[in-house]
Amino acid sequence: MPDFLLQLDRHLFYFINHDLSNAFFDWIMPLMRNPGFWIPLYIFIIAFCIYRYKKQGAVLVLILALAAGFADFTSATIIKKQVQRARPCRDAVTSQTVISRVPCGTGYSFPSTHATDHFALAAFLCCLFYRRWKWAGITALIWAAIICFAQVYVGVHYPVDVVAGGLYGALVGWLFALGFRKLQPGFKA
Repeated sequence: MPDFLLQLDRHLFYFINHDLSNAFFDWIMPLMRNPGFWIPLYIFIIAFCIYRYKKQGAVLVLILALAAGFADFTSATIIKKQVQRARPCRDAVTSQTVISRVPCGTGYSFPSTHATDHFALAAFLCCLFYRRWKWAGITALIWAAIICFAQVYVGVHYPVDVVAGGLYGALVGWLFALGFRKLQPGFKA
């Protein structure tokens, strides 16, 4: 990574991790990045899709799960192992000043798999439902962005990690949405 980008990334990390620190964020941001916190939303999405669209909804849920699984696998197993970027809480430069609000975590930092997974889900849902329910697409993207922000705030990822993960996840979600449209050409949201 070019030195100017590395320095900008560290400064943005410090700003989010330190300067934006407050009691409300200290309470809510660890929850925002916890997958268990979002289980009711996942259940709602599954139930809504199957209830509203029946067989097509079941296919939609299956393709959505495949998109998230593909994004997760490629991010965590392939890209992270190739790049091998240390997390801020393990980096020699930033670890001395990082405010760790959750355990540091194992593995590497780039890209953020949370960002990849959630933007894959958000982009997939946005591509399929945006025309009918604009608020749903916007809400999905805001939801994924909050999870990305939380990753930086709690000290486990740099901003570049979540931006790259989000972009990659959005690409995966878009491609899987295109695939779903090919499999289900008559689908109307």
